[in-house]
Amino acid sequence: MRQVVRFAATPAGRVAYAVTGSGPAVLCLPGWVSHLGLLWESAEHRRFVEELSRTHTVIRFDRIGCGLSDRDRTDFSLEFELATLKALIAHLGLDRFALFGTCESGQVAAAFAAAEPDALTALILYGTCARGRDLAPGDVRRSVLGMVRAHWGLGSRVLADIWLPDASTELSATFARMQREAATAETAAALLEMFYLLDVTDVLSEIRVPTLVAHRRGSRAVRFELGRELAALIPEAQLAALDGRMQPIYAEHPEAGAATIAEFLHATVPARANTPPAAADPPPTAAQTARGLLTAREFQVADLIADGLTNAEIGRQLGVSMRTVDAHVEHVRTKLGVRARAQIAVWARQNT
Repeated sequence: MRQVVRFAATPAGRVAYAVTGSGPAVLCLPGWVSHLGLLWESAEHRRFVEELSRTHTVIRFDRIGCGLSDRDRTDFSLEFELATLKALIAHLGLDRFALFGTCESGQVAAAFAAAEPDALTALILYGTCARGRDLAPGDVRRSVLGMVRAHWGLGSRVLADIWLPDASTELSATFARMQREAATAETAAALLEMFYLLDVTDVLSEIRVPTLVAHRRGSRAVRFELGRELAALIPEAQLAALDGRMQPIYAEHPEAGAATIAEFLHATVPARANTPPAAADPPPTAAQTARGLLTAREFQVADLIADGLTNAEIGRQLGVSMRTVDAHVEHVRTKLGVRARAQIAVWARQNT
């Protein structure tokens, strides 16, 4: 599976994102720090994404300040995270989708679910908690933040040991390098401090979408009892206990983590045994009817857009003029009822 990184313009800056697979959309929020390019080099991370992409369109991104997204950032708040998330959703043209939040972004995902229930088909929270201050005593939190700011090299290695206690020397070193290249010391510390300060306890009872809380039994970074409490605070949430001690869901038994999520998402799809006759169905949307309206060439163009090619590159690959490609793209936009190329890309991943 090939990863193509694209960019979405938001009021806060450009957000790097990647789309893989086909099927219902799952929007994956990044953890504490991330780097789409370096994470894709991890065989374990890639296996997790590829497994989930077998049945779903998986959308991943780097938050502002990290990875391949714009690095300038001064606002480290839940409101900033939610505003950026909403801008990305609008750019992608997503209607209803599953939201997957891990670690720090689990709290962001929970807050979004409480505020925007109609946008979600399901919510998956992994390795996170209701209150960041519960992660460690105050003196420990201050010590970790001071170490990250004072010596990012040492801080990244210490955090890698906490997050990946059973990892090989090579995997631990790779994870530490990813952290350092994903963010500056100050940004990494500011994001970690935000995690420590976030508290979504008050909104958890308002979540009304099917929710899965998954957690490692032996996680050192976020203790299992914090995940269990989180599940208890969300109405009718399911708790899935995963074996192992390594915090990232991809770092240990990645196929099992992906299967747990896929099985939950499959179970949330409403049964169609009593589907009414076709005449009683609502009129199809432009995107739903487009599959029967697009020509073979237009399907081909949409697929190449999903691969990240420009109109000039598409023209060279198909052996036609860029003016012809421009016309095809405009026809696709009209038939799908969309405006942005990213919306074409998402549709193509789901339908071609």
